[in-house]
Amino acid sequence: MAIQLSKGQRIDLTKQDPGLNSIGIGLGWDVKQFDGGQDFDLDASVFLLDASGKCRNEQDFIFYNNLASADQSVVHTGDNRTGEGDGDDEKILVNLKQVSPQIEKIVVTVTIYDAEGRHQNFGQVLNAYVRLTNEETGSEVLRYDLGEDFSIETAVVFCELYRHNGEWKFAAVGSGYQGGLAALINAYGLQ
Repeated sequence: MAIQLSKGQRIDLTKQDPGLNSIGIGLGWDVKQFDGGQDFDLDASVFLLDASGKCRNEQDFIFYNNLASADQSVVHTGDNRTGEGDGDDEKILVNLKQVSPQIEKIVVTVTIYDAEGRHQNFGQVLNAYVRLTNEETGSEVLRYDLGEDFSIETAVVFCELYRHNGEWKFAAVGSGYQGGLAALINAYGLQ
């Protein structure tokens, strides 16, 4: 049975399941019915951060135009441009043992494509969640439902995986930002 987390909660993945290595991070959401005339396109992105809290280079930014880290330890399975259907809308695969020792944090974010031009924000998004699965067994390890805490934000950090004393931990973040993907790229040290 999966552990249900709340905003701000953390869990030690290594202690929870010492054999956990190959994980899936499933992200999902629904869009409120509205007459905006534009489709919603939410995009998952991953930032691999070193001890300084920044990406070492552009290869540490995984998104729809760069689907895998240089060492193939983090792989984005592809962009879902409509969010249609049930289940995960986008998915990230992580091989924890393969992640470079220089990487201390894996930040999973979701942004709205062209949010400003389309007059869209996370206040129009419902049922957003992140779930972590053991890809070897297919079982769901944990789930975090973000709730409806957003109004004008165009980017949200859903969760973080981070190393502490050699063990991987998961943090349910749920923090929103204005400025979309560009704000996150700048915050994590890229241009």
